[in-house]
Amino acid sequence: MTRTVPGRTDHVVVVGAGLAGLSAALHLLGAGRRVTVVERDPLPGGRAGRMELGGYRIDTGPTVLTMPDLADEPFAAVGDSLRGRVDLVPLHPAYRARFADGSSLDVHTGAEAMAAEVERFAGAREAGGYLRLRGWLERLHRAQMRRFIDANFDSPLGLLCADLARLAALGGFGRLDARIGRFLRDERLRRVFSFQALYAGVPPARALAAYAVIAYMDTVAGVYFPRGGMHALPRAMADAAADAGAELRFGHEATRLERSGGQVTAVVTGQDRIPCDAVVLTPDLPVAYGLLGRAPRRPARLRHSPSAVVLHLGTDRTWPHLAHHTLSFGAAWRTTFDELTRTGRLMSDPSLLITRPTATDPSLAPPGRHLHYVLAPCPNTDIGPGAAAWTDLAPRYRDELLRELERRGLDGIGSAIEAECLVTPATWHAQGHAAGTPFSAAHTFAQTGPFRPRNLVRGTENAVLAGCGTTPGVGVPTVLLSGKLAAARITGGPGRSRAPLPRAQEASA
Repeated sequence: MTRTVPGRTDHVVVVGAGLAGLSAALHLLGAGRRVTVVERDPLPGGRAGRMELGGYRIDTGPTVLTMPDLADEPFAAVGDSLRGRVDLVPLHPAYRARFADGSSLDVHTGAEAMAAEVERFAGAREAGGYLRLRGWLERLHRAQMRRFIDANFDSPLGLLCADLARLAALGGFGRLDARIGRFLRDERLRRVFSFQALYAGVPPARALAAYAVIAYMDTVAGVYFPRGGMHALPRAMADAAADAGAELRFGHEATRLERSGGQVTAVVTGQDRIPCDAVVLTPDLPVAYGLLGRAPRRPARLRHSPSAVVLHLGTDRTWPHLAHHTLSFGAAWRTTFDELTRTGRLMSDPSLLITRPTATDPSLAPPGRHLHYVLAPCPNTDIGPGAAAWTDLAPRYRDELLRELERRGLDGIGSAIEAECLVTPATWHAQGHAAGTPFSAAHTFAQTGPFRPRNLVRGTENAVLAGCGTTPGVGVPTVLLSGKLAAARITGGPGRSRAPLPRAQEASA
C-alpha cells in the first residue's frame, strides 16, 4: 500500500497547467475532487507552449507524441476522449535517419514495413536482427510499464517483484549499446535504436538497457502528430478540465504557500489567496522546492541531462529530403556524448533533429510557407557554458548551425528565412529550469525509479510533485503519467487506468 495524503482532500490546487498539471487535474476531477489550476503563462502547455511569429504557429516544446493511449487516460478519467478532441495523424515514416555517409533510412513502426526497409538498407541478416530486437523491446516494455513506470514508490523495496526478475532476465541491467549490438551489427542501425538515451541524459554506452523502453515508444508504439501542432494536446486537456468543472486561472503565478505545521493551507498568487486541502506542484524542482521552503536531502547532488539549442525557422521554401522528423547524424558518435555529458563542449560534429511540422499540417504557416524546428543537443549550464555566456555565444552558434545545415543539403536555408526564434540554455535558465535544461534530472541509475526525486516531500503532508523532475521521468508519456501518479497520492487510487467516469456536468444533471 503506497502512501497517500492524509485528511481531507476535497479541494486541490494544481500549480502549473503543463501536461503534468493538466493530467493531475483531470484525474482528480474524475475522482470527485474540486480543482483549481493556477498557471503563470496566459495559456496552457508549460513546456508544450505556443508562440505566434509572423503568421507562423510554433510549438515551443515537444515535437513527438508517442503512446497515445497514455495521453487518452486523463481524458477518460472524466468520461472524455483524446481522439474526440484532437485529430491525431500517424506519421509514416515516424522518422527519417540520414547519415554522414549519404545513406538514409525511413523508420517505420510497422514490423513488416520496417523489416523490409532494414533489409534494403543493410541486408537480410540485419532485418532478422531487427525483428528479434523488436520482440525484445516489446517484452521489455511489458516488464517495466506496470511496476516500474506507471507506479508510485515509497522505497527501493518496491522494486522487489516478479517483474524485477523478468527485467533482469531480459538484460535490462546491462548496457544499452551492448544489448542493442546483440541484435544489430550495423553501427548506423544501432544509433537509430539507442539515440533515445540522450533523452535520459546518459550515453548509450553507459545507459541501462532498460532505457530501450524509450526506443519502444518511438519505433514500435507509433509516432503521431496532433493537427494544429503539439500544443493542441494541452489545449484540449485544459478544455476537458474546464468542461469537467475545473477552475483555470491563467496569468496567475504562485508566489508562496501558506502553511500550518506540515500542511499547506493556501496557495498565494500575485492576484489571489486560494485555500486548499492539498496541492500539486508541477514547476521544475528548484521552483517547487522553493515554494515548499525545503528540499529533500540526497547523498549526492542531482545530475542533469544535456540541454538543447533550438532554432525555429519560418521559411519560404523547404527541402524534399526532409520528412516530418529527420534525424541528421554526424560522423562522430561516442565523442558527441562525451562532449555533451563530460567535457561540456558544444558538439564538434553534431547530430541534429530537424522537424518539419508543415509537412503534416500546412496550416501552421502562412500559405506557401514552411516551418522548420532544428534541435541541437548541447551541454547543460552545470558542465558547459553558463547562462551568461550564451549572450555572446548564441548568434555565433546560430550561424554555425545554418552553415552545417547547408553542408547537409539544406542549400539556401539562410536566405529562405522569413521568421526565426533562437532558444538556448539561457532561455531555459530564465524559465526556471535547473542547469539550463528542459530535460531535468538525468536518468542515471541513482536517479531512476525509487531513487528519483519522489513525488512526496518529507516535512509536508499534503503537497505532491508532478513533472519530468520526479517519478517516472522525462518525456511526454511519462510526464502525463506523473500527473496521474500525483493524483493517486491524493485520492488513494491505484493511479492506473480504469473505466471512464461521467463528466461533472452530466453527473450533476
